[in-house]
Amino acid sequence: MVVKYLFFVFCILVSLPGLAVDCVAYKKIPAVYINVPDWNKTIVQPRHEMDKLHGNVVATMVDNYQINADVVPVDGGFCVGLKSVNAVVGYNDFVVNIDIRNVPETCEYNAVLAHEDKHIKTYLSVIDDFKGELQKSVYSAAQSVMPQFVKSRDMIDSVVDDMNMQLQSHPDVVLVKQKIFADVEIKNKQIDRMESGEELKKCK
Repeated sequence: MVVKYLFFVFCILVSLPGLAVDCVAYKKIPAVYINVPDWNKTIVQPRHEMDKLHGNVVATMVDNYQINADVVPVDGGFCVGLKSVNAVVGYNDFVVNIDIRNVPETCEYNAVLAHEDKHIKTYLSVIDDFKGELQKSVYSAAQSVMPQFVKSRDMIDSVVDDMNMQLQSHPDVVLVKQKIFADVEIKNKQIDRMESGEELKKCK
């Protein structure tokens, strides 16, 4: 009797309209595209005097992921799956601060600028070095995002936003970004340690 009752309930649930549909069958292999942003450099001279090597670089990182969804009409709604990811990851804005005591076009000014340009090249080269690993990490994350069922088109944007959050919070994506930040920090410290203001001292 219990088995028959459970089977009866199951049949009723399956026949009811509007219930969530299993969308696993609509999962596709996602395409992943990784691009770097265009970058620019701005040079400023703060009014207050600076310490150490009389300059520094402030770098802004872009970390954007555009999800393209595959929407399949099904009984009672739609299956929304991840079709492709267009990611833009890298540094796009560098602000070089040079001590006000260094007059433009002087030896000191040019020495500081040359030093900070090396840091900029480091930021850019690290992103280039990690492009392959970024591709693999984002692809792994995209593969883990499963299609979701929605009852109306009004819910699709919300599902796509949820997929984007799943993608960015995936351990592989989080880890590769941590590696990028760590590598940038190590290499920038190496530059400062190797030069230690020697070029600036030559101007004295």
